Amino acid sequence: MIVGVPKEIKDHESRVGVTPAGVKALIEAGHEVLVERDAGVLSAMPDDEYQAAGAEIVGSAHDVWRLAEMVVKVKEPVEKEYRHFREGLVLFTYLHLAPLAGLTDALLTAKVTGIAYETVRDRAGALPLLTPMSEVAGRMSVQVGAAYLEKERGGRGVLLGGVPGVAPGNVCIIGGGIVGTNAAKVALGMGAKVTLIDVNLDRLRELDDIFNGRVFTVASNSYNIERAVSEADLVIGGVLIPGAAAPKIVTLAMVAKMKKGAVIVDVAIDQGGCIETARPTTHSDPSFEVNGVVHYCVTNMPAAVPNTSTLALTNATFPYVLKLARLGAKAAIGEDKGIAEGVNTYGGVLTYAAVASAQRRDWKPVAELLR
Repeated sequence: MIVGVPKEIKDHESRVGVTPAGVKALIEAGHEVLVERDAGVLSAMPDDEYQAAGAEIVGSAHDVWRLAEMVVKVKEPVEKEYRHFREGLVLFTYLHLAPLAGLTDALLTAKVTGIAYETVRDRAGALPLLTPMSEVAGRMSVQVGAAYLEKERGGRGVLLGGVPGVAPGNVCIIGGGIVGTNAAKVALGMGAKVTLIDVNLDRLRELDDIFNGRVFTVASNSYNIERAVSEADLVIGGVLIPGAAAPKIVTLAMVAKMKKGAVIVDVAIDQGGCIETARPTTHSDPSFEVNGVVHYCVTNMPAAVPNTSTLALTNATFPYVLKLARLGAKAAIGEDKGIAEGVNTYGGVLTYAAVASAQRRDWKPVAELLR
């Protein structure tokens, strides 16, 4: 198979879909790899390393997309990339289609086989390709929140860890999944007071054990959320429904009761955000204020640490890349139920229920289309 690795062009997106190590493994397995010039340079992976691994360096994105049978990316294509879509192309990347009707239209019209990292499942039913970036984003969310709490960035001027004689800052984390757990680790490490809210009482018991009682666990309901948010200096949104639009857990009315200069970091913004006042932002223009509360809602947070993020992501994605290349997409989808779960579009048909629900479209299970 010819595998293409284009340079990411989303705002300040500096990760890359395949590393030189991955190229070497693909070449050794008998495949051909086309890498766009400078695709990995911002992840500290220069062209000469790709060439040494056996890749062909291609001068234009157009040629990578045109010649490749499967394109491996990091982030969902932006509008200027839609023109590269064609029937029979396999696209393996984060798609986050639920809030992106235009991208969904483009994939369906061109009959692209769109396989989304965020909906691939493993044998245990977990989301192995979402986990590494959720780990990075969860840990980053506290770093970013701490920086925006500084007065010069519009924050309250609060040091999360406090100092002797001065109480630490309050961090409220909405969601006890991968993002929330990793955010709690960093917030505790910085010395903050941490409250973690989740709807699953069993998960709260697990987190109480994991953190040895150092995190205040709270059952999710509107009363508890409003109270915790109003007391917080930093609120982190980490609620996920796989492939679907995130539910609005924190309302506009709740934000209005927050402290002036408090900070919200909505990590769920890729799926529309779990804070009602959140809207997608970029690394070039990352924050805005609503009711005096600073909002940071960058949709590709891990791109700020691209070397770590690329290595973490490709550790998880590459076995699937290799399998798709070895078997071809149709056979791999038919053989591997986890890959089949990742298929969002196939042959001009939407194949993921949560996206269909969010966009009010018809859909069919991909298994029906393979018969």
